[in-house]
Amino acid sequence: MLEIYKTRTDGHELVSLDFIEKGCWINLVAPTEEEIEFVVRNAEIEQNFIRDALDEEEKPRIDVDGDQTLIIVDIPYVFEDDKSIKFETMPLGLLLVRDDYIITISGKPSSVLERFRNGQIRDFYTYKKTRFILQILYYVSTDYLKYLKHIDKKSELLENSLHKSMRNKELYKLMDLSKSLVYFNTSLKSNETVLERLLKGKYIKMYEEDADILEDTIIENKQAIEMATIYSSILSGMMDAFASVISNNQNEVMKFLAAITIVMAIPNMVYSFFGQNFPLPNEGHPFMWLFVFIGSVVLSLVVAFILYKRDMFCAYSGLFGQYFREYPDNKTGYIRTPCHVL
Repeated sequence: MLEIYKTRTDGHELVSLDFIEKGCWINLVAPTEEEIEFVVRNAEIEQNFIRDALDEEEKPRIDVDGDQTLIIVDIPYVFEDDKSIKFETMPLGLLLVRDDYIITISGKPSSVLERFRNGQIRDFYTYKKTRFILQILYYVSTDYLKYLKHIDKKSELLENSLHKSMRNKELYKLMDLSKSLVYFNTSLKSNETVLERLLKGKYIKMYEEDADILEDTIIENKQAIEMATIYSSILSGMMDAFASVISNNQNEVMKFLAAITIVMAIPNMVYSFFGQNFPLPNEGHPFMWLFVFIGSVVLSLVVAFILYKRDMFCAYSGLFGQYFREYPDNKTGYIRTPCHVL
């Protein structure tokens, strides 16, 4: 998609153009070959700059070639697939062509540029190219902060779900969030290098009021790095803790099943003994079968009591397959506690 905009000098209105003229903003989003050729020919720019910015693996950097300056930064974006909402990053190219044009290049639509297009940004002029670039960088940093807060809220919801269900599905979603935080952290640190290089004033004209915007951008970027690092550490610890709990719950299930197997084996042993093909005392007694039955039940209860005292039994309860043990409480009569807590 190719869009050309320009701010009227007599006001703040952003108008769409059909041709390229001085002071305009050229916005390329996943452009076709024809659109790339049109911009290269009419703006007289290097085609490689556009190709580099469209490369998903391109790292943040600054590249200068004559009177053309390319700034590439990573920006956050969110997308939905069949299973969940994911947060990732992609390159955004900011190409300053002489003192004539600003060209923005991205492989996907950007929420940052949408705000400029929709007139949501104050004091925005396409002909003030340095300020325009710095404003874009500032709102990229604020978008990182916004998405990091979304990730934090989403992880809290998943944590609450894990407390109730302990399913692998929630752990997989936490893994996706953890990957997003790694992407964010890496991109933010790379962007920081670009911002610090811009602060030196070697690559674009820097005015006093523009320097303030850049300093604010660096502060926002550093804050985003700190948040991403903290959230990543918390999420990693949370995943390890829940993985341990799930493993411990499986051990409790195996222990419970082993106890049931032992108790059920007692009657089999008794009946097998009395089923042997040799004479037994009082085998002709009419109630001998009842004595054998009662004896096997008593033995099973004794073994079950011993196993219970050794914490081999849990009371199975709940739709989600959790095991609980009940013990007395002065106020409510009993308390039900998950076995993995004991």
